[in-house]
This record gives sequence, structure tokens and C-alpha cells, in this order.
Amino acid sequence: MRVLKARTATPATGSAEVRETVERIIAEVRARGDAAVREYSEKFDSWSPESFRLTEEDIEKTVATLPEQVIADIRFAQGQVREFALRQRESLRDVEVETLPGVVLGHRHIPVAAAGAYVPGGRYPLVASAHMTVVTAKVAGVPRVAACTPPIRGEVPAATVAAMHLAGADEIYLFGGVQAIAALACGTETVPAVNMLAGPGNAYVAEAKRTLYGEVGIDLFAGPTEILVVADGTADPFTVAVDLLSQAEHGPDSPAVLVSTSETLAREAMAHIDALLPGMPTRDMAGPAWRDYGEVVVVDSLDEAYALTDEYSFEHVEVLTANPREALSVLRDYGALFLGAGTCVSFGDKVIGTNHVLPTRGAARYTGGLWVGKYLKTVTYQEVTDPASSALLGEVCGRAARVELFEGHARSGDVRALAPGQRPEWAPRT
Repeated sequence: MRVLKARTATPATGSAEVRETVERIIAEVRARGDAAVREYSEKFDSWSPESFRLTEEDIEKTVATLPEQVIADIRFAQGQVREFALRQRESLRDVEVETLPGVVLGHRHIPVAAAGAYVPGGRYPLVASAHMTVVTAKVAGVPRVAACTPPIRGEVPAATVAAMHLAGADEIYLFGGVQAIAALACGTETVPAVNMLAGPGNAYVAEAKRTLYGEVGIDLFAGPTEILVVADGTADPFTVAVDLLSQAEHGPDSPAVLVSTSETLAREAMAHIDALLPGMPTRDMAGPAWRDYGEVVVVDSLDEAYALTDEYSFEHVEVLTANPREALSVLRDYGALFLGAGTCVSFGDKVIGTNHVLPTRGAARYTGGLWVGKYLKTVTYQEVTDPASSALLGEVCGRAARVELFEGHARSGDVRALAPGQRPEWAPRT
């Protein structure tokens, strides 16, 4: 293995200053509700409308300002997301099985009652996050989805509002940051609390979700966007360079890694990156990301490349090789896989239909990304209608519980083990 470019920094996992700020804002919103939300909205976004929730009239007027092509593109992307989410939902079956005569066990998938969808804004409004969070929740059957996004320099982000509306959001709020996460999770006078939070955000939003986890559910813990490209000698170095920079522009701490079996390709890709960066409109983000977090590693074989890829456990893995589908049977630890030159991570981010809310910072070792299943609670039930089976279970339960010194549990079993009207020997005599 030869390292042609090593990273010079490691993404931070959250500073004490961020945690202290987040905890303070959450405490304020919890204690003072709407008043605290308004104060922080004024402070951070210069935004203090009469109501943070948009009315139907507000939404209609906002959507009407957009070109028809923008609306058409939003509908196309949401159609892709919805179709895939529907197929995912269909794969989840309720189960009911009789394991003994009259012993019925089952599980059901029940959607959470209310979900909050956070759609980032600011300098780069992530319109597509509305598709990923809201459409997926509605396909899962969530009856109430409250979506929010921050204003952009004091203006309503029309495309984002349209995306949330067309996705099926039941409520749309124009606020962002920690105050928005806290309002949705804790509830205020005008914002009913939700049961689950979903959607990406900056370090403060991520820390707010982490802090509130347990009080509400969350989709996953997220950090800076990551991309790893596996490429052999058949790949186009220009395409490799473009795809690496496409994710580096997310932020100055977004890792971009190339693992290649070809040193020639690797060096050519690096040269293309150096040539492309000066002309990128987003070079202020992509430049530092590549400089500080970019890596290029040359390996001797694809087996070595795949093993190293699993070690990274990155959010996005793009496979540009002669036989990209081979990676499906080899790779294990990744958020989403992009196979072949005809696809790219940007498709997943914006239009192809898979969800772009994905695990980062190595979390792909134990979880996948956001999907309909995240909005569902898989709950079990049981029923025993056969007296003989109830007696059998009661006998075994009594013995098993006494091994663990749980006499109360054992007695519940004893009662079922006896014939109707009989009392166990430990029952008081009257």
C-alpha cells in the first residue's frame, strides 16, 4: 500500500463549546417555549415573523413564485424517492405464527405518531432533504409530519417550502438551528412535540439531536459528508476527480478518499483535482476539504482495496472498476454503494430515489441510513388460547424463573399450570 496523499486533519466529533451552546438553547426552549425560539431566531437568522408556521395561503403564494421547471424537477425526484420507499415498505411484513397449539405470536410494524423533518438551509439549502425525510415518513404511514427549514438571509426559501409541501408535510415551520430541533422535540405553545427527529444539519443541529435522543427518537448521528472512490485502471481519472470534489464541496471538513489499484490513474486524478479546484464556485469549501481531509492510496489488488474500504466504513462508496457489481458481494461496511461509471454519489444526493440521510464517522459498521423502517416501531403480541399449552408454558416458566430467583414471575407461571379453580401450594389458605 502506497499513500500518495495523506489527510492532515481529523474531523472533530463535537467541541465542548458546541455542547454547552446546544444545552443552553434546549434548556431555554424547554423553559420558555415560543419566546426563547423567537429570541434565538432573531439572534441567528434575523427572523421573527408573527408566526413561524406557514399558512396554506403562505405556502401557495411561495410555490407560485417558482418556475415550472423547478416544480417539475421536485416532482420527479420525489417520485423516485416515493417509488423506492414504497417497495421498501412492501418488503416489511407483519408476522403471526402458531408455535404451539393455541399459542399465537406476532409482530406488527406501527408508524410513529409524529415526526419532525429538519431540512437544512443557510448558504446551501438542501432542498432534496425534504424528499428524503418527508416523503419517506409519509410512505411509512406517519400521520403527522412537521417539517422545518431556516430562512435564507431573511427570505423564505421557496424551493425548499415547495419541496416540503409537495412531499406531504402536514405542518411547515420557517425556523432552523438548535431552537428548531428543541421546539419540535420538547414542544412549545404553538409547536406540538414530535416523537422522532430526522434530517441532516450542521454541528449544532447534530449535537442537538444527540442531546435529545432518548426523549425522542432520531434517524442517526451524522457528521461531515464522506466519499470514498474505489477505482482500477479502467476508470476515467477526470470522472474520479469530479466525483471526489462533488462531495468535498459539502464543507471544509468533508473527507474525500481515493483507493486505487493504479498509481497512474491516482496521479492523473490528483492532477485533475488541482486543475479543477481554482475554477470551482464552491472552492472555499471543496479546497480546504481536499487539502486537509483528502486522501489517495494505491493498493496492489481489488481485494486489498475492498478490505481498506470496509476499514474506512464511509457514508458513500463509489465503485469505478471493470466489474463494479463484485463489490456487492464483498463490501460490508458502507452507508450507500454507487456502482459503475453511469452513477455517482450526486445522483443519490438529489434524484435517483435512495435516501441520502446516511451514517458517517464509521457508524456504517452498525447501521444503515434513513428509510421507511426508521419511522416504524416493530412491536410484538402474544395470545394463548389452549389450556394445555398455557399449563406447559406455566410449568417451564415457574422452573426457569426460580433458577433466576424471580419468585413473582414463577408464581404467575404456577397459576397457569394448574387446572381451573386450583390454588398453588404457596397461596394463603382461607
